Amino acid sequence: MGKKIVIVGGVAAGPKAACRVKRLLPDAEVTIIDQDNLISYGGCGIPYYVSGDVADDSALRSTSFHVVRDENYFQNFKGIKTLTSTEVLSIDRARKTIEARNGLTGSTGTIAYDTLMLATGSRPNILPIPGVDLDGVFTVSNLHKAIAIKERIAKGQVGKAVVIGGGAIGIEMAEAFTDLWGVETTLIEFQSQLLPKIVDWPMAAVLCKHLRDKNVTVHLQEGATEILGRDGRVVGVRTKTRDLEADLVIMATGVRPRSELAQQAGLQVSKSGGIVVNQRMQTSDPDIYAAGDCVEIPHLLTGRSFYAPLGSLANREGRVAGDNMAGIPTTFTGGVGSFIMKAFDVCIAATGLSLETARAEGYDADVSLTAPADRAHFFPSQGIVCCMMVFDRRTRKVLGLQAVGPMNDSISARIDAAAAYLTKGADIDDFANLEMAYAPPFSSAIDTINAAAYVAGNICDGRLRTIDLGQFLEWMDDLSRHPDWIVLDVRHPQQAAPFVEKFGKGLWLSLPDSEIRQRYQELPQDKNMIIFCNAGSRSYEVQVFLDSIGVKNNIVLSGGFNVLKRMGASWLP
Repeated sequence: MGKKIVIVGGVAAGPKAACRVKRLLPDAEVTIIDQDNLISYGGCGIPYYVSGDVADDSALRSTSFHVVRDENYFQNFKGIKTLTSTEVLSIDRARKTIEARNGLTGSTGTIAYDTLMLATGSRPNILPIPGVDLDGVFTVSNLHKAIAIKERIAKGQVGKAVVIGGGAIGIEMAEAFTDLWGVETTLIEFQSQLLPKIVDWPMAAVLCKHLRDKNVTVHLQEGATEILGRDGRVVGVRTKTRDLEADLVIMATGVRPRSELAQQAGLQVSKSGGIVVNQRMQTSDPDIYAAGDCVEIPHLLTGRSFYAPLGSLANREGRVAGDNMAGIPTTFTGGVGSFIMKAFDVCIAATGLSLETARAEGYDADVSLTAPADRAHFFPSQGIVCCMMVFDRRTRKVLGLQAVGPMNDSISARIDAAAAYLTKGADIDDFANLEMAYAPPFSSAIDTINAAAYVAGNICDGRLRTIDLGQFLEWMDDLSRHPDWIVLDVRHPQQAAPFVEKFGKGLWLSLPDSEIRQRYQELPQDKNMIIFCNAGSRSYEVQVFLDSIGVKNNIVLSGGFNVLKRMGASWLP
């Protein structure tokens, strides 16, 4: 036999690296070791298995030609030896051996390697509160947990569920319980928004409203203080403000790298626990590689290391590690944190930095907020996409893109294009001229991504003055504090009428854009005007006209009614 390569971890990065090595070095002796008896499954598909979109758990473990990826598959199809239900206890770097224990027999032994790879993945965060060990409390950490959760629901044992954590997994599990099974589901999130640090609050607010519209109860700024039980079984969750009944509780409070084995072996590990690797996925020991959810990678915008536990990245990292273990120098340069998920009928996605993160990183960051149609406005299935482009005012560099809208291909196409451009350091003008395939069933002639860049350019160049959405909402919550402000609604009078009726002409003035040029003398000179339309484009044109005649006491609400409606502002008539 040839080179001895041992890979610890058999879910995503490990199998990808093993198969790549065998293609490049057919005579290599490749062994995958995993402490579980289920390996090489699509962990990101677990919520869809629970929901019923994926009918059987074996589908998550199967190839595209319907062969289950188990020990026999790897041995017979790939020529790779697998040791499942086997835990690696320690690494002896000097002797280049590992000590492993069979979980079924309890026997231990040593295995020699020429090259070792760690693909040990992540472990879920467990809240330090009473009751986490009660029967009926689950993390979504592996396929066994998913099978157990689905069995309880299918047997009618779950009428009410509480999901702790408003990240992607928590939201996906809340959808799974509600959509197919009709479980009364409550989601609680400690932060003030869903998907914190992934998207900015306006995008999260649109998602939150949609979840509530789909009968998921959402409580923000509430953390679990105790999980309540009776006779050893969960019966509820306590927060500082309420007790929530529950037959099942999901803790979806994030994950952290499983790097204990690396730490014990003296490998370099970051303060946050991720194994430190170079662009060839080598650890501080050149004969040991690491990839997947146990490592940190460079962020291609900030230059800092960050943690991105995503199956897509794990597979790419695994392939690069496989190349290098086989002697082919290949590099993995990093990522920009691209993210996408579905929630009932909407899709939400992001790439790059959020506004909050960009400002924390020291950028002079701002956003363009747009709400165009996702395809030609005349096409029957068109829908509205709320889109935010984050950019740096000084350099015009685009830092991120976020979008939320209909559950179709429109958002993924724009986020994927933006991710590719971000890695190349593209600026606003690059995005404005980005060529996207066009046909009315797929996009508008002026693509969503181009429109976002146009607005960003206008802001950067001082041609567009906008009011921050949060500032506008604060004003609407307490109108008495701003007697010198008024909304100028330039939509059709029928659209503006309910607002004028509710707030009065002293606060909400209707003057359609088609009549502005003839009637601008009617506009108040002693008040600041917030120009309001459906998406913001007509408001901008009105602002340009008013500026041209010296009427500059105005500011535009970008995104307009389209965004406010999808956020569910409480004051809307």
